[in-house]
Amino acid sequence: MYGGFWYNLRNAFTQNNNSLYKILAINLLMFFVLLFFRVLLTIGGGVATYKALLSYLMMPAALDRFILQPWSIMTYMFLHEGIFHILFNMLFLYWFGLLIHEYLGSRKLANLYILGGLVGAILYVVMYNLAPYFRESVEGSFMLGASAGVYAIVVGAATMSPNTTFNLILLGPVKIKYIAIFYVVIAFANSTGANAGGELAHLGGAALGYFYVTQLRNGKDWGGIIQSIGRFFENLFKNKPKIKVTYRKNAPYKSEPLKSDPRTTSNTRSSGKSAGQTAVATQEEIDLILDKIADKGYDSLSKEEKRKLFEFSNK
Repeated sequence: MYGGFWYNLRNAFTQNNNSLYKILAINLLMFFVLLFFRVLLTIGGGVATYKALLSYLMMPAALDRFILQPWSIMTYMFLHEGIFHILFNMLFLYWFGLLIHEYLGSRKLANLYILGGLVGAILYVVMYNLAPYFRESVEGSFMLGASAGVYAIVVGAATMSPNTTFNLILLGPVKIKYIAIFYVVIAFANSTGANAGGELAHLGGAALGYFYVTQLRNGKDWGGIIQSIGRFFENLFKNKPKIKVTYRKNAPYKSEPLKSDPRTTSNTRSSGKSAGQTAVATQEEIDLILDKIADKGYDSLSKEEKRKLFEFSNK
């Protein structure tokens, strides 16, 4: 992330190492797509059609419905209908996501969001199918929203750096651990209210955020599978360099033994050494460096690691 907010958002899919803006962009794009179809179909008398289409993207509580639409465990966490719903989710995602990105890096931020959404969906389905309180409403219950993933990032950030302060309107500086505690308590208190399913998902995401960071401190990254899938799609859509082939007409073939020139050999070796020293670090190397910073601090980096991090940040 190398520019201002709007620059990074506009170029979210043309830059690397910026999963925060990719997640923001997908959520905003899906919101406006749904808004367009909702208005269009409502005016055209197709409200029922819109609701039917939306239900295939939302997370169902009923297991038999989920089996028919397994993709919904991923799509639901990028859907919003209400303006305030998406506004507050994206604000918290951005504020706390910047902190996660700074300390843990882009890939682990994506891990937190996606794993938080998955755990939130699982807890939602389990509670609706096992708890007597929800049993009568299983069939008609669906869930959408980024809240579970956002809660994972909020609690993950508070677990990682609890004494970091945010300046809140009317309240002034507040440590983020108190913000996280407040929102978890609110979610728990409302877990039997009108938005019970959503609040349960919040709690699942919050639990994932806490345990993900604590396990990361112990050297265990639960997001390995998420990263592997992400790299697969990155490589799939990455532009491959084109090989340029030239043809020379009437060029006689002549085979001659290669002659070694001391000056050429010396220059080749010298330039090879220089190229090795200025090689650009790969994304995997940067992730390892960021992991080391998270575990031992910036001062633990070697000069070579600091150089790679600096050059990568200025690409």
